[in-house]
Amino acid sequence: MAKKSKIAKNEKRRKIVVRCAARRAELNEIVRRLSSTEPERAAAQEELARQPRDASATRVRNRDSFDGRPRGYLRAFGLSRMNLRERAHAGFLPGVRKSSWRREGRLVACCGPGHVPAVTSAT
Repeated sequence: MAKKSKIAKNEKRRKIVVRCAARRAELNEIVRRLSSTEPERAAAQEELARQPRDASATRVRNRDSFDGRPRGYLRAFGLSRMNLRERAHAGFLPGVRKSSWRREGRLVACCGPGHVPAVTSAT
């Protein structure tokens, strides 16, 4: 279980990112646009620098939605590898079952006929 303060800090960062996303996108577009003049570009870069550091989406950490674990996170499920395995074996994840075609016993997410299964390691 992650520290409550780390989970809270990450949630605060998510809110700041959402609040500042539109303006950051505008400023980044001005900086990248070839037709922007140098003074426009410099002003946009200065305004980006004045924004809070936590307004950048790269500062948000993907965490397990149940216990906040930051490592072993699987984006498709929003869970860490351990919680995915635990919940899949308990039957809480619809469409996810243990595969029988591998000796290691990997978990497979089945989404219908003709679909290539998404294989995740369950070790």
